Amino acid sequence: MSPTETTTGKPKLGISACLLGSEVRYNGGHKESRLCSRVLAEHFDFAPVCPEVGIGMSIPREPIRLVGDPQAPRAVGTVNRSFEVTAPLAEYGDRMAAELTDICGYIFMQQSPSCGLHRVKVYQDNGRPTEPGRGIFAEAFCAKHPNLPVEEDGRLNDPILRENFITRVFAYSQWQQLLRDGISRKGLLDFHSRYKYMLMATNPQQYKLLGRMLGNLGQQDLTELAPRYFTELMSALKSCATRRTHSNVLQHLIGYLKQALSREEKQEMQQLIGQYRHGVVPLVVPMTLLKHHFRRHPDNYIAQQVYLQPHPENLSLRNAL
Repeated sequence: MSPTETTTGKPKLGISACLLGSEVRYNGGHKESRLCSRVLAEHFDFAPVCPEVGIGMSIPREPIRLVGDPQAPRAVGTVNRSFEVTAPLAEYGDRMAAELTDICGYIFMQQSPSCGLHRVKVYQDNGRPTEPGRGIFAEAFCAKHPNLPVEEDGRLNDPILRENFITRVFAYSQWQQLLRDGISRKGLLDFHSRYKYMLMATNPQQYKLLGRMLGNLGQQDLTELAPRYFTELMSALKSCATRRTHSNVLQHLIGYLKQALSREEKQEMQQLIGQYRHGVVPLVVPMTLLKHHFRRHPDNYIAQQVYLQPHPENLSLRNAL
């Protein structure tokens, strides 16, 4: 069993405990996310964390909020402003980052002064929020794992962001497996080759940059190159593919079938790609027919491409793209 898998064989995600229904919020309640607790739970195991409880705060408790400089906010009580937990939350973030080395991603509670990733209100002396900041725990945790896929629960309601996040989670998991197996120059080149069309869909320019990075691989120090490559890869995968870039990749993939398909089959594929590009049908429609053709006419290179199946099919993530 690999370190990023539990006894169930599923990859593991860190998650704000309240999103799984744990009653750990300041008011004794929870913020259960059905997407997390029901849909994603079928495919991932979770490592639930509540940093406020983790540093010893009670349930229920006085709420906290961020104040001061949005770039370096402090976490204080909403009633007792002398009650401050900035340092304990940051230290707990460092501690959990050191402990949770077996996760492939993290889902944070949105707008939380401890866990929020984006647009967390930072209040000033006049009581008004100014430029938004980031939760204290989340900031410390993410600083220790800069390549780890992270997202907020609310943003996962967007099908494009949800599919992008899960794609990155599985890429992270596969890279960790490559490291455990013992990375080699061939292994790195094979990994990059399998991500060719995934990268063309998310960030075509970065794909070219990564290709150049692997040029003259025999003369480069693999221990220095591999982590730099992975950082650039994860950065590239953060870009969300568009209908235009997906359509471009589909056209490239059809090229491998030009000798195998009849004129009518090619016309049907072109029609579906056109309908997808113009928003008439979701991505799953041309993808399903394309996979059908490749089952009839196998191609070893295409069979290795992550793009065809970047995440479990029954998650149905491409049905809404």
